[in-house]
Amino acid sequence: MSLKRVVITGLGTINPLGSNVPEFWENLIKGVSGAGPITRFDAAKFRTQFACEVKNYDPVAYFDKKEVRKMDLYTQFGLIAAGEAIKDSGLVPEQENVKRIGVIWGAGIGGLETFYEECRDFALGDGTPRFNPFFIPKMIANMCGGMIAIENGFKGVNYTTVSACASSAHALFDALNLIRLGKADVIIAGGSEAAITVSGVGGFNAMKALSTRNDDPKSASRPFDVDRDGFVIGEGGACLVVEEYEHAVKRGAKIYAELAGGSANCDAYHMTAPDPNGEGACDVMLGALEDAGLKPGDVDYVNVHGTSTGLGDVAEPKAIGKAFGEHAYKLNISSTKSMTGHLLGAAGAIEAIACVLAVKNDLVPPTINFHNPDPEIDPKLNFTFNKAQARKVNVAISNTFGFGGHNGCVVIKK
Repeated sequence: MSLKRVVITGLGTINPLGSNVPEFWENLIKGVSGAGPITRFDAAKFRTQFACEVKNYDPVAYFDKKEVRKMDLYTQFGLIAAGEAIKDSGLVPEQENVKRIGVIWGAGIGGLETFYEECRDFALGDGTPRFNPFFIPKMIANMCGGMIAIENGFKGVNYTTVSACASSAHALFDALNLIRLGKADVIIAGGSEAAITVSGVGGFNAMKALSTRNDDPKSASRPFDVDRDGFVIGEGGACLVVEEYEHAVKRGAKIYAELAGGSANCDAYHMTAPDPNGEGACDVMLGALEDAGLKPGDVDYVNVHGTSTGLGDVAEPKAIGKAFGEHAYKLNISSTKSMTGHLLGAAGAIEAIACVLAVKNDLVPPTINFHNPDPEIDPKLNFTFNKAQARKVNVAISNTFGFGGHNGCVVIKK
């Protein structure tokens, strides 16, 4: 069977570095940190009092007040990102067979704030079960994908991938495969998350997963630095319009890049820790390249998972060394989480956008906040520390790993 080629024709995002793609890319290349004190709730008693929040967010700037009450913040972020991506793609639903346009969305948690608020209000009440009639539809993780379809009339495949921080990478991988097989012409793929909440921050604090550098939030996310002390939680949404190549050419769409391959596997090692030898990460990168018909030597840039945690930041470079051999030293590597924070279920999509723009612009975004090397990490690897680097980027890969051992990798090429 001949597989169809798949391309990316639209991008959209709202995240801690920008309310749209141009703003995001400008700040990413400048090395801007999106971290700051938490404003969504009083975090004074929390071990971590900062996060990477979406700045100056006003929902009524995007939605009718009545609609806002029906949607959790994670759905709002997703709709905003998808709206920008669809507009950017030039896709006009009325001119398409909407039964062949689908939505595959990633979310690690879904409506966490909605769940917390409803349970809190019940617990503080007199025991009478008074719940918002929108409680369940606001909370469930698949609702954002459903709302994107409702908003645009897309009647094709529609579901949500839930694999922790690998969720939206898996959404892209599924979109790639369905279009390859001729099951759809276009799939709106991405992810969103809004977990900067009492329970989100409290839960990650209990795991001792978050940085507690409250005196200097902007330097708190410091992947691969020996003084890292945990990740910085982020929020937002990111969307890519994934399209069959001939369909895109026929309608005269601009093409950012080709979505050339992907892979998914599992460490089968631990609930929250990666395989310390990087075996699963190595295999998922090699699997993605094989799927794309490429070799390790073809890759120019790796956007790593790079969360700024002790175990993960050591295991992933080991995996890169195993997967790429001597070519590892010719790569540019960077962790954009040093700037955006960790968007959890939306991480795969926002980092895929970073790869698309690196390929398009031949420019690699930096890993900021590096000061002191970690003796456990190969010093000869080029992590693009502290400053963006210009180079020819024909092929980029994006790694995303999630709790439960879930691994995803996608390949973007010119």
